[in-house]
Amino acid sequence: MSWQQVYEQWLNEENLPENLKAELKDLNEDPEKCEDAFYAPLEFGTAGMRGILGAGINRMNIFTVRQATEGLARFMDAQGIEVKRRGVAIAYDSRHMSPEFAMEAAKTLAQHNIQAYVFESLRPTPELSFAVRHLNAFSGIMITASHNPAAYNGYKVYGEDGGQMPPADADALTKYVRAVENPLKVEVLSENEAQMSDLITIIGEEVDAEYLKELQTVTINQALIDEMGKELKLVYTPLHGTGKMLGEKALQQAGFEKFVIVPEQAVADPNFTTVKSPNPEEHSAFEYAIRLGEKEGADLLIATDPDADRLGAAVRLPDGTYQVLTGNQLGAIMIQYILKAHQQAGTLPENAVVLKSIVSSELATEIAKKYDTKMVNVLTGFKFIAEKIQQYEVDQSQSFMFGFEESYGYLVKPFVRDKDAIQALVLLAEVAAYYKKEGKTLYDGLQDIFEEYGYFEEKTISVTLSGIEGSEKIKALMAKFREEAPKAFAEVPVTQTEDFKALIRVTTADGHSEALKTPPADVLKYYLEDGSWIAIRPSGTEPKIKFYIATRAASQEEADQKIKEFEEAINTLTA
Repeated sequence: MSWQQVYEQWLNEENLPENLKAELKDLNEDPEKCEDAFYAPLEFGTAGMRGILGAGINRMNIFTVRQATEGLARFMDAQGIEVKRRGVAIAYDSRHMSPEFAMEAAKTLAQHNIQAYVFESLRPTPELSFAVRHLNAFSGIMITASHNPAAYNGYKVYGEDGGQMPPADADALTKYVRAVENPLKVEVLSENEAQMSDLITIIGEEVDAEYLKELQTVTINQALIDEMGKELKLVYTPLHGTGKMLGEKALQQAGFEKFVIVPEQAVADPNFTTVKSPNPEEHSAFEYAIRLGEKEGADLLIATDPDADRLGAAVRLPDGTYQVLTGNQLGAIMIQYILKAHQQAGTLPENAVVLKSIVSSELATEIAKKYDTKMVNVLTGFKFIAEKIQQYEVDQSQSFMFGFEESYGYLVKPFVRDKDAIQALVLLAEVAAYYKKEGKTLYDGLQDIFEEYGYFEEKTISVTLSGIEGSEKIKALMAKFREEAPKAFAEVPVTQTEDFKALIRVTTADGHSEALKTPPADVLKYYLEDGSWIAIRPSGTEPKIKFYIATRAASQEEADQKIKEFEEAINTLTA
């Protein structure tokens, strides 16, 4: 059907909620917006399905949630009765329609006689990941749009290992979802049937208690916290999201006493009233935390995004102001501390491994080398880190120590199989306590790392290209870079190119090629003569194309200059 026919189908649907009916009428006045809402269904990317709230197959609403869940239910039907008994854990964040979407998912599953475990109130994404394994569920659903603006919501699907579904399973699930031709006709339990059903179980405090019990294992040096936990001054903001309840308990449980939570941002608010975007990557998200930090004389400011899977931090500089660190810098600081602390305690395994994405800093690799720890690179998407953890759990070949992505996602202990900002909150506080005991700040600690390993600098450029036209532009840009491969960036020659879609690595000098061993992904990576690298990939969940720049230099000034020149070269190539 054409998008116009799909629009008419929705317009004529008798059971459409009044808010969606009103929106459909408004869309009729704006053909461009109407087409964008109906031209194609939302797709699963590296982090599931995510989109703007509203009417249409390209929007997040109860019908697209039902369609996705109907696909999951049919996928589970095909697995047999035991899988259906194990059921699905469901959690949700503080966004508009999140509780409603969670219950719509549960009602859809129950229609198929599949058990659903629904959290009583909002919970962080990492707790959902934990709950899947804790409950021995077959799958999990998290209703969240992570760090996106207030107009968005989303739907993540988790496998039985607690990780987001890897490509093979996600592809199989997607086929079932797409086989649901009309989301308007998906059958679900009525509200009355849902209240009476034994197939929908409400969960909460008992899972919280088990998660918090596991969280105690994140602490490496309890004696250090016992000594410095009364001294470290910490400001924490959950940015109106799910992090407060477990984050506050986690810090108290670990032994940190002098932390304060930004009061204006402690309340769950789907409009994220105090921030332009609830994204801890952005400096503006720290405005209130910085204000409170200056008042309290805080050593460290920490922010978690609305579903508490990403964490950002700002460190106090010598002049008393605060600097927001990059995800790569935070990853390096945590890896350095973890490996050093375990080495000193005699608890660093011989087969220790750290995992990171292919677009994350090589500073982490240099640190791992010093501690004789293996570094494994995986594709972007924490599901690939979770896959490796599961593999190591089965074959016992490596001992997982840490996993991270440059986009502010970290995992310390594998009782969760996704990014976990609550774990990172506790660990980073411990790292700050370590440096405070030495009379240093985290900023000083980062400078020590740079002086030892070199000045690594990275920058991500995200270009937003919305709608149908934007989607085509992103495809055209990726095609252009493949067909007209750059020979240099800022006059620095390209020595090697990796195409993760074609699964090939080519050396520029002699044309020698070899196969890449990762799953296919729409990513290009260029290695340059000076040791820098540049990568390009479309976002899996947002209408963006991303350019990653990474370099290494003998000084901060030289690194900054290189980043500036590479950024200008990219702007020229994409103009």
